[in-house]
Amino acid sequence: MIPNILAIAGSDPSGGAGIQADIKAISANGGYAMAAITALTAQNTQGVSGIHMVPPDFVAAQIVSIRADIRIDAVKIGMLGDADIVAAVAKALDGLHAPIVLDPVMVAKSGDRLLTARAVTALRTLLPISTLITPNLPEAADLLGEQEAKDRATMEAQARALVALGPQAIFLKGGHLAGPDCPDLLMMRDGTITWMPGRRVLTQKTHGTGCTLSSALATYLGFGLPLQAAAASAKAYVAGAITNADQLSVGEGHGPTHHFHAFHERSSA
Repeated sequence: MIPNILAIAGSDPSGGAGIQADIKAISANGGYAMAAITALTAQNTQGVSGIHMVPPDFVAAQIVSIRADIRIDAVKIGMLGDADIVAAVAKALDGLHAPIVLDPVMVAKSGDRLLTARAVTALRTLLPISTLITPNLPEAADLLGEQEAKDRATMEAQARALVALGPQAIFLKGGHLAGPDCPDLLMMRDGTITWMPGRRVLTQKTHGTGCTLSSALATYLGFGLPLQAAAASAKAYVAGAITNADQLSVGEGHGPTHHFHAFHERSSA
């Protein structure tokens, strides 16, 4: 059965991140993508020039409408923008029995802030209902009010602190570590740790990698895969999307990853 995956996030008109990346990643991994839009942005590969938030009650209305008619097998939550939208999303998802993957989107690849400081506190209220959260190192530090991790030991300590806030597991992304290696850390609520090694790909085309990873994770969880298997599959998919990103020619800044790289490889074979 094809799983129905609901992505709740902002729109990126350049197609590399946000809802557009979510839909591509869900589709590329075999799911049926649905979307509730939280914000419209004016952005390209070089930066964000404007953000228009969707009224919280209308964000909720989108989710309620989908729930009233369509089976939801997993949810991915991305950009929420402000505290009122966080609260609206939490209320609209109340009682839903499906895996929830929370990507705590705070800052765009260009450095533009996508979540207000007040909303960071509100975002923590979503952790207890989340199956998995997928912060990068700056986002993890922001959620905890600490300095950004610079090594594996600090990553492990911050992962433990985040799991203690309520989610079933955390996928802590290590891409901001210095050096050629960028290991990720999967930690379960019971303290089980899985280090997932990775080698850095030398490319500027990494726009939307967080959105892509979390959507792929939600899709694999929607298929019923255990957390560790879903994490391994999603990481492999994103690695392929980054490795093949230079096949695309999109913009002059941080270009997008190649979401449909496997499809294109099969088509050209």
